[in-house]
Amino acid sequence: MRNILNINEGWRFIKNCSDPMATEGAVTVNLPHTWNAEDGHDGGNDYFRGPCLYAKKVVRSELPLADRYFLEIKGANSSAKVYAGEKELASHDGGYSTWRVDVTEYVGDTLDLSIIVDNSANETVYPQMADFTFYGGLYRDVNIVCVSETHFDLEYYGGRGVVITPKKGESGWDVEIETYVTALKDGDVVSYTVFDKEGAEVASATSSETRATLAIGEAHLWHGRRDPYLYTAKVAIVRDGEEIDAVSSRFGCRTFEINPDRGFILNGEEYPLRGVSRHQDRLGIGNALLPEHHKEDMELICEMGANTIRLAHYQHDEYFYDLCDEYGQVIWAEIPYISRHMPGGRENTVNQMKELVIQNYNHPSIVVWGLSNEITISGSTPDLLENHNILNDLVHELDKTRLTTIACVSMCSMDDPYVQIPDVVSYNHYFGWYGGDTSMNGPWFDEFHKKHPEIPIGCSEYGCEALNWHTSDPVQGDYTEEYQAYYHEELIKQIKARPYLWATHVWNMFDFGADARAEGGENGQNHKGLITMDRKYKKDSFYAYKAWLSDDPFVHICGKRYVDRVEDVTKVTVYSNLPEVELFLNGESIGKKQAPDHFFYFDVPNVGESRLVAIAGEYRDESTIRKVEERNMDYVLKETGAVLNWFDVDAPEGRFSLNDKLGDIMSCFWGKLWFMRFGLSLKKKMSKKGEKKGEKKEGGFEVAGFKMGKGLIQMMGGFTVLRLSSMMGMANVSFTKEELLKINKQLNKIRKPKNLLK
Repeated sequence: MRNILNINEGWRFIKNCSDPMATEGAVTVNLPHTWNAEDGHDGGNDYFRGPCLYAKKVVRSELPLADRYFLEIKGANSSAKVYAGEKELASHDGGYSTWRVDVTEYVGDTLDLSIIVDNSANETVYPQMADFTFYGGLYRDVNIVCVSETHFDLEYYGGRGVVITPKKGESGWDVEIETYVTALKDGDVVSYTVFDKEGAEVASATSSETRATLAIGEAHLWHGRRDPYLYTAKVAIVRDGEEIDAVSSRFGCRTFEINPDRGFILNGEEYPLRGVSRHQDRLGIGNALLPEHHKEDMELICEMGANTIRLAHYQHDEYFYDLCDEYGQVIWAEIPYISRHMPGGRENTVNQMKELVIQNYNHPSIVVWGLSNEITISGSTPDLLENHNILNDLVHELDKTRLTTIACVSMCSMDDPYVQIPDVVSYNHYFGWYGGDTSMNGPWFDEFHKKHPEIPIGCSEYGCEALNWHTSDPVQGDYTEEYQAYYHEELIKQIKARPYLWATHVWNMFDFGADARAEGGENGQNHKGLITMDRKYKKDSFYAYKAWLSDDPFVHICGKRYVDRVEDVTKVTVYSNLPEVELFLNGESIGKKQAPDHFFYFDVPNVGESRLVAIAGEYRDESTIRKVEERNMDYVLKETGAVLNWFDVDAPEGRFSLNDKLGDIMSCFWGKLWFMRFGLSLKKKMSKKGEKKGEKKEGGFEVAGFKMGKGLIQMMGGFTVLRLSSMMGMANVSFTKEELLKINKQLNKIRKPKNLLK
């Protein structure tokens, strides 16, 4: 019978090593492990990317008796080679999937395993360019699977060896089970059994065939968060009345469709998908998560009231897909085909897609397979489009029960042929953060819906960053918790008014590592999360979604970290999913309010130190505010390691400065002329960077591989020049203090148009 032996303990680790026999400088580590747990999100875009050695001696006497032994690697980012002694046994490209290696021939008294894992940059393995850290390491479980000579297949793209397809028929539900068996012998039979959630047998069959159809009648449906009911299928290879291998897999019976006008429909009922995207990493841990970390993430997402998760931008841990099934989350699963199309990476996209679909086919939570994310940021090319058509056809060949989707970058034209490839489409829009304003989001989707009424449209990313900065006058780009709350209030209102949106996913549930980022005052992270990267603080915007989506009654006063306030009357926002909130100031009621949108606003006198208590039904929350004469500068954004902060910039009245938005500057003749000169200097700076790295730039103005087309320039228009200069760190471009002051002097010479003067 099959036995699975976990071998996470006691690996010999050597950083920056590609010799499988090396011993010098080794330290002992336990898996899961990443060598980027600290430098992967501390800023500077300098986290270690290279080869590292993991080695372990497995003693034969500690292994269960078996005919064959397979090394099972659940995640090695991003490329890896397996050795027995000095002999290379296998290699694998792609850091997010399960893969296995037959090591039977090399199991003597001991099995001397070495795995070289490498997250170096290359041109063939995705991802290579993206706004997140590519943590290296053996960051998920490593096992030895011990099986008989005859067993359910272990080598076909890391799959389970059993494929379960529930189908609704006229007389009830049938469950089609297909198995893949290695070395099946004459006389062997396969037994098939379906159990309900309580473990009672529902249907069974025994056959000499490797597939069977079992009728289970009127099934108990898997119905998302309302009722995530799961069955279990067990298949076993039987020889002479004895089971010699067995595999179990859970599944769910459900139907769904995605309608351009009605959105997502589950089991015949409209079921609007409103939720979040999730990156897997954590502060100080990176991607080397334990089961309790995954479970905590799931419980936080459910507490917020979400019913869908976009698992970005890669295959997630199998355990998390299991949790999605159990908790009833509807899932978008995707491969890391992201940001920059690599002509040499086509084979890798195909392999990663095969692994994603084959390994996760049985999960009822998954409804769409994502082909790519923001891949047209530099425009569509024939090779890119062909790559997508290949992937789209492949997915439909592998899985005839689900749909395909893409996440389009905001500036991707509605008429781009790329948009016509998948079954359904979503866009990543940041109007109100990266240019434009919040009011532009809804109308854009209305325009798409009108122009392409046959294409289901959704929003795969939207959000803005917030850290522990605070203000009573939030504005775009200030990184305050108050602006993030305002932004999400506005987006919630627009989404609620558009039921045709098949799915919406906040970017992101949690702050996550992006070591190249240098903005917001805490370098190395993307801070668009509704919760901090350590999972310890829920930002106010988290409660805005809880008020909208959750049925669990609560009340929350916003701005608890914003105590010191200068104004005589201050605005206090309260979120609740109850119909009425009463606010008390130092024990005295200042009024009751009702708010169908769940956002309650109060004008509160600010004198001395005051205690606020909000009461909604039997629920209460409290906070403190304090009157101060001058603004508390601890609440004001200070860029970590920045050569200049906004308050250091000379900004004469009526003249432009580094603190002005690029779009405003370019609204006048002299501003456009300045931008042309700035672009040329930036191109020169990039050319020097490219020469140092041995890169060849072929025509056009490029930044880290991104062509500066019209759409990208329009998006940049929403940034101040100072903010844009700090974000250029993601493209390995930096400015000295002297360079920025010189640019500021140039801008100070340009008068602002009358329409920009207050």
